[in-house]
Amino acid sequence: MSINDPLDLFNVMPIITEDTEFFPLMSQEDEDEMNNEEPPEVLAILPLRNTVLFPGVVIPITVGRDKSIKLIKDAYKDNTYIGVVSQRDLSIEDPTFDQLNSVGTVAHIIKILKMPDGNTTVIIQGKQRFKLISEVQSEPYFKVVVGKFKEVKPKSDKEFKALIASIKEMSSQIIQLSPNIPSEANSALKNIESNSFLINFISSNMNADVSAKQKMLEMSNLRERANMVMDLLTLELQMLELKNQIQSKVRGDLDKQQRDYFLNQQLKTIQEELGGNSSDMEINALNLRANKKKWSAETANFFKKEMEKLGRMNPAAPDYSVLINYLELLLDLPWNEFTRDNFDLKRAQKILDKDHFGLEKVKKRIIEYLAVLKLKRDMKAPIICLVGPPGVGKTSLGRSIAKALNRKYVRMALGGIRDEAEIRGHRKTYIGAMPGRIIQSIKKAGASNPVFVLDEIDKVGSDHRGDPSSALLEVLDPEQNNAFNDHYIEADYDLSSVLFIATANSLNNIQPALLDRMEIIEVNGYTIEEKIEIAKKYLLPKQKEQHGVSSKDFALKSNLIEKVIEDYTRESGVRGLEKKIGSLVRGVATKIAMEESYEPNLSSTDVENILGAPIYDKDLYEHNEVAGVVTGLAWTSVGGDILFIEASLSPGKGKLTLTGNLGDVMKESVIIALAYLRAHAELFEIDGDLFDEWDVHVHVPAGATPKDGPSAGITMLTALTSAFTQRKVKLNLAMTGEITLRGKVLPVGGIKEKILAAKRANIKDIILCQSNKKDILEIKESYVKDLNFHYVTDMKEVINLALTKEKVRNPQNLTVKRKIAKENLS
Repeated sequence: MSINDPLDLFNVMPIITEDTEFFPLMSQEDEDEMNNEEPPEVLAILPLRNTVLFPGVVIPITVGRDKSIKLIKDAYKDNTYIGVVSQRDLSIEDPTFDQLNSVGTVAHIIKILKMPDGNTTVIIQGKQRFKLISEVQSEPYFKVVVGKFKEVKPKSDKEFKALIASIKEMSSQIIQLSPNIPSEANSALKNIESNSFLINFISSNMNADVSAKQKMLEMSNLRERANMVMDLLTLELQMLELKNQIQSKVRGDLDKQQRDYFLNQQLKTIQEELGGNSSDMEINALNLRANKKKWSAETANFFKKEMEKLGRMNPAAPDYSVLINYLELLLDLPWNEFTRDNFDLKRAQKILDKDHFGLEKVKKRIIEYLAVLKLKRDMKAPIICLVGPPGVGKTSLGRSIAKALNRKYVRMALGGIRDEAEIRGHRKTYIGAMPGRIIQSIKKAGASNPVFVLDEIDKVGSDHRGDPSSALLEVLDPEQNNAFNDHYIEADYDLSSVLFIATANSLNNIQPALLDRMEIIEVNGYTIEEKIEIAKKYLLPKQKEQHGVSSKDFALKSNLIEKVIEDYTRESGVRGLEKKIGSLVRGVATKIAMEESYEPNLSSTDVENILGAPIYDKDLYEHNEVAGVVTGLAWTSVGGDILFIEASLSPGKGKLTLTGNLGDVMKESVIIALAYLRAHAELFEIDGDLFDEWDVHVHVPAGATPKDGPSAGITMLTALTSAFTQRKVKLNLAMTGEITLRGKVLPVGGIKEKILAAKRANIKDIILCQSNKKDILEIKESYVKDLNFHYVTDMKEVINLALTKEKVRNPQNLTVKRKIAKENLS
């Protein structure tokens, strides 16, 4: 071990006794005399690990290795020179000859000191450089044959003199800027006469690593060595100036903080005298609230660390109020605070039946959950997703479930959310950071087990700010949400007791991974009978109460409610129906307010006077005298609907034209239907030449509305068959199903919605795939008693059921027209 700056030397110097020959400064004559001496042929070598000895320089070194201690004692006893060489690898404890640098310095031992800590410190002075030639012995210490190192001294021209002067000046600046270097070192530098010794002295004491010092030792040209010293001094001076600038700035900041602290202490005293809240009182209040919390030991330790941080912080610091708000949020959250569940299943069933008509599947699932929770007590809450068209009561069902369970109720609208931070929160380091809406809603609920409705989960978007759907994966995964991590909270919060209920109109826009974590329950649209009951039991009383109309002032019979449903609404839910009933109630309220005479029991004429002429005509699609037009059933995000497939033929070359804003799947259905019809023309008694001599145009009305899906496959084939055979389609008939090139009929979805749409349009006969029969069995028999269902497995059955034997009255006889066209050409 050795020193790296003059301070160490000055600290050791008082230990050196007065009778020691000690010459830290060397004259030019002494240096010339020393360089002219021939070094001994064989020298005992002392390896050094973290310093380099330069000629003329006196340094103290601490000797720890047994070999080195023996060498020092022998040389000091015999008053002989030693060779000092630095190691190539500083980490090696016992180096070999090959691991020593090739150039070292002849040294004279001035003094051996026994330090108070038991270590041996040796004061040595460098004499001249030498080269290692060969090893003589390695035990008990190295002895090596050495040779003289030739040094090249430059001419003392103006440039070299200026370089030496610059080195002196820069060294003086470093000494002034370094508080650890005594001022006497500056005087010592000025008194050095020898340029070579000046370079050696500075090289030895400058802040450089061993490799750089060894490189300077091995330089034979003094000018090159001086240039390298100048480069290193320049770097060190820049570092010192920057360090002093930083320390000056820090000192100024500390002075300001001390001044602010003093003023804040005075302000705190004044506030206490006036009866206000000082920072200490605020911290004590937070600690008192923390003692009452039921959080885990991990969360308690986390809160304690944050409180300790707050105690060390200056109340005037900007982060103080941020940390106060954060700690208050932690205290406001209901850690392990739960409401007591009501396990009276009969009461829960009554509440669900009272608030919602129908929805048996959903109610059954909730009762099942309650039953299992009653038995097990610690069941993980399921993630329920209610899927159905608008207006069927998905959102309001969540409130009824909360009432049945006697839990808190919170709702979070997800429509249009594009920022992931809305779910996970912002980092506290950001300005204006706040927790995510999940944590905010839990805080608002005041309990850790609320019924949490995630409304419109299919409307979640994504952009450059992240994907909220992916952030919801942790929230809605029962295996992960027991340790939900909000970026703002930075502590795990248990969401496993929360009953999450998501709502969606369609499953198509929900991320598959998110969909996999939820239990899907379809909430289908209502039949006319269900809508009448809902209007009588829920909508009418609600609208009367909202408009201040009593029961004796207004009455609406069931037949008029049915008229409103059929003539003024076309939906799966009851939202539009509620608006129409609200219009009727307002019409009566206006007459009451204006003190006009009216009949409380409204008539059909009164309904039309208030609501206007009927908007929809249910008989609009009943009659069909044109071949090639077939009624199909479709599912949309707002419920079921009927659509019409129109197929028309014109002379041409077999070209197929598709219009009506059709999607790719629907276009493929037309291509498949036409290909199947070509392949089985004889089966349907169609002349095969017609396909090459007539162009086919398939159109689906309401061209502005995009349409897609495989459900219209059998409808497409029926329309094309009707057009080519000129056979009429039976009245009041609709169909839905997918087809294959083999003519097989495949099942499709959304059956209940489609059936309701058919019933609204006064359809009587419906053709379905045999596999869809199970969907019909799930619908109450009383709701479909007027409908005739025909279940098929292949297209031949569909054609036999859908087309009449007779052709249209003014048939488009393709065979005759083809003959006439040929005769005209000839």
